Amino acid sequence: MVLLLGPLYHLTERADRERVLAEALRVVRSGGLVVAAGIQRYAALFDHAAHGRLHLDGREERSGRVLATGRNEGREFTFAYFHRAEELAEEVRDAGVTGTRLYGVEGPGDALLKAAETATGRQVPRESDLFTSALAAARIAEEHPELLVASSHLLAFGRRPGQAARS
Repeated sequence: MVLLLGPLYHLTERADRERVLAEALRVVRSGGLVVAAGIQRYAALFDHAAHGRLHLDGREERSGRVLATGRNEGREFTFAYFHRAEELAEEVRDAGVTGTRLYGVEGPGDALLKAAETATGRQVPRESDLFTSALAAARIAEEHPELLVASSHLLAFGRRPGQAARS
């Protein structure tokens, strides 16, 4: 297994991300699993809105640029590339990873949890109905690819072509 938990969103040029994916396929065994994380294109917009700060300090304009280009200029967050779900899947498939499947990490209830925490100044308790509902929404959303846009982070799972190596 190869885990790519950062390079695809810290590299703003597609050619650099392609090199990372090629290296992942080079080092993973035949039939091995490749897992690649990406930041969803809409993550900054959701985050700023949920924390009640989208209208402050030019964030609305910067969020609009991220939506248009996928590139973050590094003001509130590091320089980064924000994928659209279909774009991340395409990059992974184009690299030669087979059986690619995408999952949203947080699910559609995450922004609601962040907003509740911002409004109350307290973490939403795990045993609360709000947390339980947000978790249920994430599970339900897994079967609906159109809801990937509701998660700030994405995970792409796939395999290097060929037979799995025996140990």
